[in-house]
Amino acid sequence: MPGERLTVRGTSEIGRYPGAAPPTRVELSIQKEGEKKQEEGGCRRWFRKMCPCCCKRQNKAKEMEDSSSNTHRCLTLMLNLPLSEIKLSVRSVDLLSSKTGQNRQEHHTDLYHDDELIIRRGQTFQMELELNRPFNADTDKLHLDLRTGPLPMVSKGTHVIIPLVDHLEDERWEAKIVEQNGNKIKLSVNSPANAVIGLYGLSVTTGSLKGESTTTHNSSKNIVMLFNPWCEEDTVFLDDEEERKEYVLNDTGRIYYGTEKQIGARTWNFGQFHEGILDACLFILEKSDMPPSGRGDPVNVVRVISAMINAQDDFGVLVGNWSGNYSDGVSPAAWSSSVEILRKYHSTDGTPVSYGQCWVFSGVTTTVLRCLGIPARSVTNFQSAHDTDVSLTTDVYFDENMEPLDYLNNDSVWNFHVWNDCWMARPDLPPGNGGWQAVDSTPQETSQGTFRCGPASVNAIRSGQVYLKHDTPFVFAEVNSDKIYWQRNLDGTFSQIHSEKKAVGHYISTKAVGSDERADITHLYKHQEGSEEERIAVETASRYGSKPDAYSTPVAEDVTVEVKMDGEGPRMGADAKLSILVKNLSSQPRQATLHSQVAVMYYTGVLKGTIKKEQMSVELSPNEEKTIEWILPYQQYQDQLVDQAALMLTLSGRVSETQQVLANQTTFRLRTPDLNITPLGEAVVGKEMAAKITFTNPLPRTLKGVVFRVEGLGLQKGHEVVVGDVSGHSTVTLTEHFIPTQPGPRKLVASLDCKQLTQVHGVANVVVLEK
Repeated sequence: MPGERLTVRGTSEIGRYPGAAPPTRVELSIQKEGEKKQEEGGCRRWFRKMCPCCCKRQNKAKEMEDSSSNTHRCLTLMLNLPLSEIKLSVRSVDLLSSKTGQNRQEHHTDLYHDDELIIRRGQTFQMELELNRPFNADTDKLHLDLRTGPLPMVSKGTHVIIPLVDHLEDERWEAKIVEQNGNKIKLSVNSPANAVIGLYGLSVTTGSLKGESTTTHNSSKNIVMLFNPWCEEDTVFLDDEEERKEYVLNDTGRIYYGTEKQIGARTWNFGQFHEGILDACLFILEKSDMPPSGRGDPVNVVRVISAMINAQDDFGVLVGNWSGNYSDGVSPAAWSSSVEILRKYHSTDGTPVSYGQCWVFSGVTTTVLRCLGIPARSVTNFQSAHDTDVSLTTDVYFDENMEPLDYLNNDSVWNFHVWNDCWMARPDLPPGNGGWQAVDSTPQETSQGTFRCGPASVNAIRSGQVYLKHDTPFVFAEVNSDKIYWQRNLDGTFSQIHSEKKAVGHYISTKAVGSDERADITHLYKHQEGSEEERIAVETASRYGSKPDAYSTPVAEDVTVEVKMDGEGPRMGADAKLSILVKNLSSQPRQATLHSQVAVMYYTGVLKGTIKKEQMSVELSPNEEKTIEWILPYQQYQDQLVDQAALMLTLSGRVSETQQVLANQTTFRLRTPDLNITPLGEAVVGKEMAAKITFTNPLPRTLKGVVFRVEGLGLQKGHEVVVGDVSGHSTVTLTEHFIPTQPGPRKLVASLDCKQLTQVHGVANVVVLEK
């Protein structure tokens, strides 16, 4: 009837507070046939929009009566529904991708020209969702889906289902509501540091905790995930902000060329943030044969990029040309930027660009790696050898009359050659081989059937460990092979007649951090030329080549060297003491020179730097065992340590009488003290008890900003206790009071957080009785 008044009493749930709103009251006017037509009100229009089946305009009396009845019934049902029972759906997604916004700023991606959300793995990012009604955590459910590649699969890490949680934890995909305002919620999303990089599509699925049907909203914008050199858990983590600015964020650089006596330099625009370059780099990954699931490992990605920058066998970016005829393309010397090359390759759907030589291949590789988040630099080696037969030597052959045998002389020494270094941990190799890795995109020799090279550990190259992947023998030969001259004998065999030990690998150069000066990094690739360590590396490497007898083999191998430590090893804050045990297993006297060096090492195997080197002479009587005490004073390592406090001791040497090479690498850590936790009082559910936590600073220096983190499932919630500064060798005692909530065996766990001292923790077992 006209003016009929409906009062609907129910609960309106806003956010997480049911019943916060008063009962809803609605006035409804129904016009009957014959009555003066009234203008349709706002409420009527809203009802008709919400329920067109029973709020139609009717002409006949009977239909109007039915409509009136239906409308009354339908609205009564609808208006009695709490908000939480109106099906939840997403109206829009805002990825907060502005270059000046929090996401792009915090992820160091604000320089990219692109408008997408560009983020780095292992770091949280935010997004906003607009829903059709307020979200209620008690009745609603929501999750995100990220998909990358042509066939996303959860098992391959290319389809990621991100749940909604109350607390974010590291190293996993999770999302948490951090703000809620009416129908809008803001999510903080966390990604693991080993996530697959590349282009992701996003969808949001909503539903009810009752398990009813769900609704999915597909975002119109994509997310780009990159490697993260700022994240300690990422294998490309680089622990120096100035180096990150240089090797990730600097979009210009210098590439060196010429001869070792006349070194020239040219500026190169890497342009990794330029418009279209990120798209081109992602296109290169898509065009390669690498499955998307392999894009989480920088070793795989770098190896693929090395192959894809040259067009030799996979229609990659650049065609190599050393003929001097460039009439149907661009002369390699004419390029000064990667931007035009990459944009042209992308815009032509992967048609290789003509032409490139080593510095062009290197410049483009630097661009692609920096764009994807892998620290990289262009490196020039003067007097660079090209070993064609994996002999690990540069060989020159003559006939009986000392005439060159051109058909055998395939090895060569280039005036200069340019490749790349990229930075990453190498968990696939023995510890100590992380850090700078050599990668070469110039097509010279095939690697596993494809023209590519690397990544090869620069530390492995330096020590001659050419059996470590990838392509370490080839790079070793480039920088440290001997030039060996051979003469053919009358019987067709060859004899070694001369060797040059300093012919290759000079003035290895890269742009200095923070300036346009040239930095000489030869010492990273090889020991000092002519030193015994360098000779040992060369001879060690050659034994794994195709000419293992190029150098004299030892008469005997009867001396052993090993490193031992007492008990559980050295403790933090004291001198580190190890024992070097040298044994002579022969009946003859032996004399050897041992070189030792100790370096600080990240737990990923990346060496930070050498902190002590020394040389010692060892004389052994027949069958004698000799123990040498090796000491690293606290003062030498106190300011050098990194997380995990790991060190690597490297020993190398040679036995004078037999030419036997001695080598040993030992990794050890400096043990940190435990937190001592002592429960106080009876542990009963609902009854207050206490625990005493004691810590003694092992260092003779003050610890700054010490924080305790304490947690016990069923005992107390996790929380922080700010202690502040703790002076050298002083003791801190903390008493925790708490009320156990669950019976049974429980563990109270505590840890200490401090920049100068890590890995300090303790645990106490507590058996809680029923009340």
